[in-house]
Amino acid sequence: MVQLYNLHPFGSQRVVPCRQEPAHFCCGRDVLFVASTAASCRVEVFAVRDQGRCEPLGSFATLGPVLRMAHSAAGDYLVTIEEKSKATFLRAYVNWRCMSAGSARVCVRMVGHKMEESYSETLKEQMSIVEMPLSDPPLCISCCPVNGDLLVGCKNKLVLFCLKYLVINQNLTVLDFERSLILHIDNLIPAEVAFCARHIAITTELDVLILKLELVQQIADRTEQCAHRVNTLEKPVDEDTSTHTSQLELDEFIVCQKPVELLGEESKLCEIPITLESTELPTEDTKRFQVRYLLFRRFTPDQSPFGFCEETKLHSVQLLPVYQTAHEETENKRELLSLFCFFSLPHVGYLYSVGKLVELISTYQYSEKSEQAVLTPQFLHVITSENLQCFTVRCSAAAARDEDPYIDTTMKACPPVTLDVCTLRMQLFIGPRAICHFKNHIILLTKADTEDITERRKPTRRMLSRKADSIKSRTNSESEPGWNLYIINTVSTIQLYREMVDYSRTYENVKTESCIHLLSEAHLLVRAAMMDPSFLRSDEKEELLRAFQESCAFLGDCYSRFDTKDYHLALPYYRMSGLSLTEVLERLVSEGDEIQTYERGFIFYLSHSLNEDLNEELSKESANKVLQIFYLADPVQLPHILSSPCMRNVCPLTAVKYLQKVEKIMPSVVLTLTKAFMALKMGDLTMYEHEMDSYKETILACGFIGQPKLLRQHKEGIVIPTEFAVHLKEMQPGLLVAATVALHENSKIELEEADTFFKMLCSSSENTVPQLLVDFWEALLVVCSQEEILQELLLRVTSQYVWRISKQQLPETKPLKTAEDLINSCNHFGLIFPWVTSIMSMGSPSDKDYYEDISKLQSLLCSQSVNIASALPVLEPLTEAGSVGLTVRVLCNTRLGKYEEALDQLLKRCPDVAVLYAQHELKDDNRAVWWNKLLPELCKRTRLTGNDCPVLTSSLKAETLSVVAMELELRDFLSLLPEDGTAAFFLPHLLRCSQGKLLT
Repeated sequence: MVQLYNLHPFGSQRVVPCRQEPAHFCCGRDVLFVASTAASCRVEVFAVRDQGRCEPLGSFATLGPVLRMAHSAAGDYLVTIEEKSKATFLRAYVNWRCMSAGSARVCVRMVGHKMEESYSETLKEQMSIVEMPLSDPPLCISCCPVNGDLLVGCKNKLVLFCLKYLVINQNLTVLDFERSLILHIDNLIPAEVAFCARHIAITTELDVLILKLELVQQIADRTEQCAHRVNTLEKPVDEDTSTHTSQLELDEFIVCQKPVELLGEESKLCEIPITLESTELPTEDTKRFQVRYLLFRRFTPDQSPFGFCEETKLHSVQLLPVYQTAHEETENKRELLSLFCFFSLPHVGYLYSVGKLVELISTYQYSEKSEQAVLTPQFLHVITSENLQCFTVRCSAAAARDEDPYIDTTMKACPPVTLDVCTLRMQLFIGPRAICHFKNHIILLTKADTEDITERRKPTRRMLSRKADSIKSRTNSESEPGWNLYIINTVSTIQLYREMVDYSRTYENVKTESCIHLLSEAHLLVRAAMMDPSFLRSDEKEELLRAFQESCAFLGDCYSRFDTKDYHLALPYYRMSGLSLTEVLERLVSEGDEIQTYERGFIFYLSHSLNEDLNEELSKESANKVLQIFYLADPVQLPHILSSPCMRNVCPLTAVKYLQKVEKIMPSVVLTLTKAFMALKMGDLTMYEHEMDSYKETILACGFIGQPKLLRQHKEGIVIPTEFAVHLKEMQPGLLVAATVALHENSKIELEEADTFFKMLCSSSENTVPQLLVDFWEALLVVCSQEEILQELLLRVTSQYVWRISKQQLPETKPLKTAEDLINSCNHFGLIFPWVTSIMSMGSPSDKDYYEDISKLQSLLCSQSVNIASALPVLEPLTEAGSVGLTVRVLCNTRLGKYEEALDQLLKRCPDVAVLYAQHELKDDNRAVWWNKLLPELCKRTRLTGNDCPVLTSSLKAETLSVVAMELELRDFLSLLPEDGTAAFFLPHLLRCSQGKLLT
């Protein structure tokens, strides 16, 4: 594994024309602030142009020497810690850009001071200096890059100032600050702080603590005290610790605590209690916070790989935000995606992810003691005593997974977060002292001692070329130190990407992993550039998009050509590259090379691509080449490869030859079906019949489960029946239906997809249901066990039966199953009731033409499977259709428990069936309908018609009175008899009723 790639991330350099020796400097959006040493209390401001050219914008005086300084992009203000008369002051310089317009007016005000109308208009043309008094001297500062809030570190506390935008009038808005929160931290003196999106990173000499301020819903009364304690200790701190330590120090011992790393919830055990004190004036919008501990890490001096070092101290703590990938519709909205924290010891740097998950991403080992480091989304830049070093980072790899948790699939991929870090460049400089970074520029302060200056004049040492028009002319005496402030222009992403790709080719044949590693670095470099918020406005946007796809193609090539454990990554990288299958084959398959070998990655990519529904057809030559590749590399896959839509142009004769060779070793039903498919393509029906006769029809139907594409394929999202399916439709429709049912039951085809398949197969319109589809529904009812699908099928077949009967439409092909077949094989088709048969015997002769559909419909309604309430709208067209309509209405009323309505319909239309219906339906709990409904109705109708209706008389005499007499008490029976009835008519039944009760 190559650890140092001698690439060229650094381009030209220019010298910043400072008048005084810089002490501190920082960058703004397009400017550079340089604070001079104690000799001159001024800050010089330079505009940074293309290629790092610097133009002086002006300068302004400070209260005293600047100890720390920082710029906030949000609000565009500069904040400093200055010293005067051994006292330190915190100041913010607002509206400083008016200097470049020639204005020398300065307004000094206290934080929170109310601006008066008398001088508010003049604020547009003058710089404001906001004084921020503190009870303790400020030690360190940090501005939030997201919202511009300011965090100040003092001894045992952190003070948060919120950035405010005060609207003075319609034309003037000024910046101010409000001290909103104080974090009291016992026994902690911060050396550096970093602040971003309510995340706080604090370092002391050897400790790192990362916190997050979380909003708490305010429920308590306004009179409640603003300060509240955040209890994070498992046990109280030992009060005797300080005394004990002092005693040890008196005994000249050095106390070194054990190194520790606590992540997430465990970091609460760090025994660093924090108290929050709100300093905002209580309002309706007052925010309440609580602290969540994210990370605590403690180092010891002996952790350095170079042995014990008294100068072992942490430095360069930084929080780096990464935003959601910009899109056209969200161009002006920056949404924070991930957050990273970097800090460093002299010889080791640590990069943590502290966003959705707190974890160590990378560790950086330096070749020599580091002075300072700065992290960017693409690189880590570190200065040592002699070098400016550039390391790769894994921020974009981690952020990509935060943005898309499903990135590591067969569709997408990204180099892993655990990818080894490497050094891209170690650039010689004499005496690097400080560094900062913004956009594509690195600002570097160098300061050389006398011996360094002498050494620098030797011709053997060379730095980057300087632009002749920007070299600062200055003489250095032998006794005075030499210093320079450089702006080093980093090369464009595209240029460095090209160099990485070219460099990777040197490792193609000797160091596979190094080649993949360098191409992965190039991919992450481009990915990081595309996640930058300014990507959509970048001049390189189109080039970056092309480079991204190209890098995916290169990685796909690597994982296809090389024998690596991650060979499966060839598939997602090729997919992201936008290359077609044909283009990939052209990249990897050599023309005329019969002995070429193919690695697992290439076979994996080919098999997955061919088994999916790609809208691409390979040429005959390419298809035959693919056939040969799989015969040599993975012959088991041949049946599945030949079923792919991409292989439509393959030579069927060649395919059969290969299949026959494979069949001798590994016979299978799928292979036999594939041979039959190829025989159809050749038009060889004899061979087709021979293959299809090799297995029973049930086994053949199940064989299609192994490869559904033998029957149906997809093209542009539409189901297309194959030649095989068309042939089965004509010659073996039963096998086709059985195979489709098997596919559905094994989740290989959805119900709607099957509908489309049969409609296309039968050339039916969208609204027409072919008989073959009805056959499929009926066959599926036999085996289906899912209630939801079952009800859908029952409604579909019911609807189709009703449509055919009402429209007097015969099926275009003979149904595969008769009503009797379905009754015998399917539980959802019940035996037709005798009274239904009796009604139909009196129907019209035309009903006999649709006997099968009528019988199937009645059989369904006679079962308990159909949900009658859901089926009523479907059955509506038949309600007036003669005998069929009568049976449907009576069956529906019966299923709904409306027995009296059913009897009314029968007595009105077919009275001689009423008693037969009652005998079948009115049992058990429904017996009462006999005497409450049927007996009175028959007596009433007999009285009105007299002897003119023998059917009513016989029904009343033969069955109804017999049932009622056996069921009721004599008194109850007498009360039901009509007063004007003939005694001789009812006397036998009265006698039977009395005898029955006496016997009981």
